[in-house]
Amino acid sequence: MTRNGARPLAVFDIDGVLADVTHRLHHLRARPQRWERFFAAADVDPLLEEGAERLRAARSDHDVVYLTGRPERNRRLTERWLAEHDLPTGPLFMREDDDYRPARMMKREVLRLLAARREIASVIDDDPAVVQVLEADGWPVELATWLPHSSTLQDAQESKGRT
Repeated sequence: MTRNGARPLAVFDIDGVLADVTHRLHHLRARPQRWERFFAAADVDPLLEEGAERLRAARSDHDVVYLTGRPERNRRLTERWLAEHDLPTGPLFMREDDDYRPARMMKREVLRLLAARREIASVIDDDPAVVQVLEADGWPVELATWLPHSSTLQDAQESKGRT
């Protein structure tokens, strides 16, 4: 037990860490981009076993939370997907529907709010820009490399503020 008598937090991103998004990236390559279709197709994302194994291992001595750039309107879909893969369904911190900031800024803000109440033991994210910012802030962060990071997804996370 640590601060406030609670176990430290292990923070997991979803897309690119637990969920394989490659099958739906074509929606972001389209012009115009088809954001609603991109998110709607998340219900059939394959599970990334490396991420799932790390999450299961973390649960032995940490409380697990999710910090995702997915919009809030996709909460039920995301919770169903987690449950279907025998993963805890929360706590789940998501992007507000009208928040289009880069993922690195949105996630930094949420992480600071979490850290005000709980110790952050680890953060795993697949976005190099997120990892760079969090690392510079001194957080114990790891870049998930088990799914090659897509430039299409990186553009969506950084310049479009969508995931």
